[in-house]
Amino acid sequence: MPNARVIRDIKARHGVRASEIARRAYLFVARNETLSPQVRHHAQLQLNTFERYTRPTTVKNRCVESGRGRGIISEFGLSRFQFRLKALAGELPGVNKASW
Repeated sequence: MPNARVIRDIKARHGVRASEIARRAYLFVARNETLSPQVRHHAQLQLNTFERYTRPTTVKNRCVESGRGRGIISEFGLSRFQFRLKALAGELPGVNKASW
């Protein structure tokens, strides 16, 4: 069963993906200084109506096993500790313990 933080992050990723085009269009209009202030203001109001989980800044890399938000190895989506445990158990293909 995934951690609640992981579920929240998955929800945020889905929301960002679903509303990315509309958000970018409104952002372009809101920041375009050649347009009239009324149009830019209306675009900004539309941006403010989007949900919380449609903002790209809400997406955070998290460990899929433990939900930890720091020390993530992005190739595998695991925290350092979980990566080490899985690598030593031989559960990650192509990962070997270094020895020299």
